[in-house]
Amino acid sequence: MTSELITHYFPHISEEQKHQFAQLESLYATWNAQINVISRKDIESLYLRHILHSLGIAKVISFLPGEKVLDVGTGGGFPGVPLAILFPETSFHLVDSIGKKIKVVKEVSSAIGLTNLQATHARAEQIDEKFHFVVSRAVTQLKDFYPWVKGKFEKESLNTLPNGVLYLKGGDLEQEIAESKLKDVTLTPLSKFFEEDFFDTKFVVSFKAQ
Repeated sequence: MTSELITHYFPHISEEQKHQFAQLESLYATWNAQINVISRKDIESLYLRHILHSLGIAKVISFLPGEKVLDVGTGGGFPGVPLAILFPETSFHLVDSIGKKIKVVKEVSSAIGLTNLQATHARAEQIDEKFHFVVSRAVTQLKDFYPWVKGKFEKESLNTLPNGVLYLKGGDLEQEIAESKLKDVTLTPLSKFFEEDFFDTKFVVSFKAQ
């Protein structure tokens, strides 16, 4: 699958954005050969399993100019890099506790000319900043995840959704949400937006800062 998958679901992106998305395939293939950040099977499905999956968040919210977004446990840059391409006027801060993964993020984002993204080798708890939203992709159970980012939210809300978390997760999440004791959790199935079978059990889990 190619970058045309992205333009199929996001037809209004600019020529520059199309070019940035198109460059990701060779960049990740090159870096993945040196520093394994994506499994070999998945690198062949980069646009489906990583880029489009990351952009599932953009079907739930449109980030606004001036908003700040923290991507926790970004790995090779997901969901942060695709979202930073899609929302060039929003600031993204990508963090991961594994330094070599952050190196890949920096190299890829520099190569495609992203100016709205910074990447830091750190744990989320070490970041001393406030954000409007936190995004992440299945790094751990929700009950363990939220304490990492609690207290990192701006008070002023600018968007249609209140400041909070947008978390990509798959499977049966009922018990996990119950154990997290989080309030007002919304589950949005990605199959509502994307027709590929891969998304049948994938969700955006969203909740406001608590």
